Amino acid sequence: MLVCLASVVLAQTPDPAIKSTQVFGKVTEINSSSGQITIKTAAGSVVVASVNEKTTYQRMPPGETDRAKAEQTSLTEITVGDGLVARGFVATDQKSVPAQQIIVVSQSEIAKKNASEKMAWSRGAKGIVKSVNPSTKEVTVSSSGITGAAQLVTVGVEKARIRQYPPGTIPKYETAKAAEFDQIKVGDQFNAKGEKSTDGTHLDAQEVLFGTFKIAGGTVTEIDVANNTVKINDLTTKKPLTIVFKPESIIRRIPPQMAMMLGGMGGPGGPGGPGGAGAAPGGGQARPAEGQRPQGAAPAGPGGQAGPGGPGRMGGGGGTMADMLERWPTISLSELKVGDTILMSSLPGADPTQLTAIQLVTGAETLLAMAAARQQAGQGQRGGGGVDLNGSFGGMFGGLGGP
Repeated sequence: MLVCLASVVLAQTPDPAIKSTQVFGKVTEINSSSGQITIKTAAGSVVVASVNEKTTYQRMPPGETDRAKAEQTSLTEITVGDGLVARGFVATDQKSVPAQQIIVVSQSEIAKKNASEKMAWSRGAKGIVKSVNPSTKEVTVSSSGITGAAQLVTVGVEKARIRQYPPGTIPKYETAKAAEFDQIKVGDQFNAKGEKSTDGTHLDAQEVLFGTFKIAGGTVTEIDVANNTVKINDLTTKKPLTIVFKPESIIRRIPPQMAMMLGGMGGPGGPGGPGGAGAAPGGGQARPAEGQRPQGAAPAGPGGQAGPGGPGRMGGGGGTMADMLERWPTISLSELKVGDTILMSSLPGADPTQLTAIQLVTGAETLLAMAAARQQAGQGQRGGGGVDLNGSFGGMFGGLGGP
């Protein structure tokens, strides 16, 4: 939302949030008695805005840039965490600004806006691009159902805002770049906001996010917590692969009870049968996911669900693996172990031997076993053998989604 507040800023400085006549960021401290508001920019700079009886205050609705929609407010209505623009002549050391005008977006309003946006994206379509139709400007998207059956949605994008995640990055909504329809390719990860048809097979998109993601997997061979890296033996290339973790990277562990549920869901061949969902990719039985259920994991709700909208609601195949992934507990890098089997998503950069982790799941033996069983049954065969990681798990690891 701060980007919207700062849309009027055109000049460039080392910290783009600080200009000669204004600064914008988040409120970290308010001292009403001394008339000072401390602002921290996204780049980490700290600026103190001084206010007095001549300072004017306006509140903007989240996402709005039209000043005509601003409402009058006061210093007492500003809270820590609010987004704020302070207008005035910034000191040469960029540490202070006597504010003639304060423009604010409240933290609570931002939270409401974000929650509304998240809900809107969750009603859309998310998965792998299976086909692109240039003549109708439609994209067919496939997401993996919890029972293994692919769910296909045809997305009309003719009137949609289209944006693409840049390669070699952690996908963030605000950093996605404007793109054209012809840049969308089969195999891309795709997320569309809009309302589905009654039968759930079609969607007219208002906005689209996509990127050429890569799904990688393998066994952890080395962990360097100090440098935020992990090395694995790549399942596909059979070569060493370095995984780099950023602060935004998400690491999850499959809860043991979820691994057991997935292993016994009756995939191709039936549980425990030849090629069944409980079979390991190389034969034998897949071992349960390691580790205990971390503190804070979603408790079982009514009907055996893991919290609202949990796995219980997916029993009929209506949910997706991506839905389930979002409910698995997060862990820290230090909780990974040498020997763990992982799956992860990335936006590949120039170096094929190194990937930046977007989302990573450890204890992935059961998932790989399920994928191998489906391929043995003819649901996604690939030449040369092995599990097609992008085809099997791309819809599950569709980046970080919308805002």
